[in-house]
Amino acid sequence: MRAGKVESLPEAAVSGTPCAALPMKQSMVLLFAVACGLSVANVYYAQPLLDLLARDFNVSRASIGGVITATQAGCALALVLLVPLGDRANRHRLMAVQLVLLAIALVAVAMARTAPLLLAGMLATGLLGTAMTQGLIAYAATVAAPRERGRVVGAAQGGVVIGLLLARTMSGLIADVAGWRAVYFTSAALAVVMLPVLWHTLPAQPAPRVRIPYLRLLESMFTLLAHDRVLQIRGMIGMLMFAAFSVFWSAMALPLSAPPFALPHTAIGAFGLAGAAGALAAARAGHWADRGKGEWTTGVAWIVLLLSWLPAAFLSSGLWTLVIGVLLLDLSGQAIHVVNQSMIFRTRPDAHSRLVGCYMLFYATGSGAGALASTHVYAWAGWTGVCVLGATITLAGLLFWAFTLRAMPRHDA
Repeated sequence: MRAGKVESLPEAAVSGTPCAALPMKQSMVLLFAVACGLSVANVYYAQPLLDLLARDFNVSRASIGGVITATQAGCALALVLLVPLGDRANRHRLMAVQLVLLAIALVAVAMARTAPLLLAGMLATGLLGTAMTQGLIAYAATVAAPRERGRVVGAAQGGVVIGLLLARTMSGLIADVAGWRAVYFTSAALAVVMLPVLWHTLPAQPAPRVRIPYLRLLESMFTLLAHDRVLQIRGMIGMLMFAAFSVFWSAMALPLSAPPFALPHTAIGAFGLAGAAGALAAARAGHWADRGKGEWTTGVAWIVLLLSWLPAAFLSSGLWTLVIGVLLLDLSGQAIHVVNQSMIFRTRPDAHSRLVGCYMLFYATGSGAGALASTHVYAWAGWTGVCVLGATITLAGLLFWAFTLRAMPRHDA
């Protein structure tokens, strides 16, 4: 495949009848949402536990954000090396292997006794948890009819939202009762339970749509990144949005666990529940994108996201201001995320796994950079500094979206 010819994949490489014409049953939408939620939770368990990890492994608070960065590095590797396999491999076998390896990685994290072993386990957890989540989203997009693809992807993304919110709450609760290591032992058990459920319940595997060698499959991702304008623009929008997200969630536990609040980790994790509206926003955003209102939704969401930092910054006035900030942050962020995916999936029906892999590379970059910057800024300027950083990134995202409106193809707007 030559650079610049991303649209010229040979017809011989594509097989099978697209299943996108078949209607998606509501029970199957629910299955995808639940499976996505359980998979993505593994990437977010550590966020309310950073102070515990810093103390247990004798790592400074300024550097403990490296745990999140290691997880996001695993996410990036998954997006490049594993997620694209969904366009050519049997998904049942692929996910079975990934779930077994994910359970092993989670046990490794739970048993880690040194910081390097912890980081290695987090890297593997991000790798396999991300491969599962994004593979499921790409598959849901493939089996959905074009007229309902935004809705189906939005529902699956809603499952992701619920999963990451419950991950923060559950990890805080379990850590208070049985210690942070029990969080990862519990998640390993859930992965084992999920294996037979997915194996016996997921839709029959259609013939792989793309039959090209693995290395050429990976090469085609870089071609997509270099030449797909929709992917480039919506990917940058996603990167900036996820950087702002990570700035908030990576540092939130630090002021809440310190005086004058000194909250237990159960309470810190429960703050994530205030963002449950993000799941509703994800579903509605997909619905609006299906009706050609994706850009309008994106602009409104950026403005709401920018406003969310104002109440969050007034944490010293009371915890209720943080709840308002979380609500607005998750609602707007998930709306942007779902519109991004809906627009990107329209460009190449035969490359959903590679498209989601490419798009989520932007996510991993933004999340990892946001986590690392957030904890360093907190050590230097406290929670107010974190909020200023997040608002600055959000403003940059809003301006980027406005400046690139004309560059988006009309049929994707």
